[in-house]
Amino acid sequence: MATNKEQKLGLIQQFKQDENDTGSPPVQIALLTARIIYMTDHMRTHKKDFSSRRGLLKMVSQRAGLLQYLRQTDRPKYMEVIAKLGLRK
Repeated sequence: MATNKEQKLGLIQQFKQDENDTGSPPVQIALLTARIIYMTDHMRTHKKDFSSRRGLLKMVSQRAGLLQYLRQTDRPKYMEVIAKLGLRK
């Protein structure tokens, strides 16, 4: 399993914008990043798992779209998210 319930709740707590927030772009980006890291390790072990590779590429693309949306709508929040996750320089 990529992330257990406690890890997922920890990410949501760290990136939420209000009390009941579970689906805002920063939260989605953080959860996708955790899944991408897990799948990257999986792909290092299982090089010929092409179904998982396709899923990984879809997740990377989805995260890129969310990051683009966040960059266009809320630049300071975008900078904060990429700094916390260590995505870009």
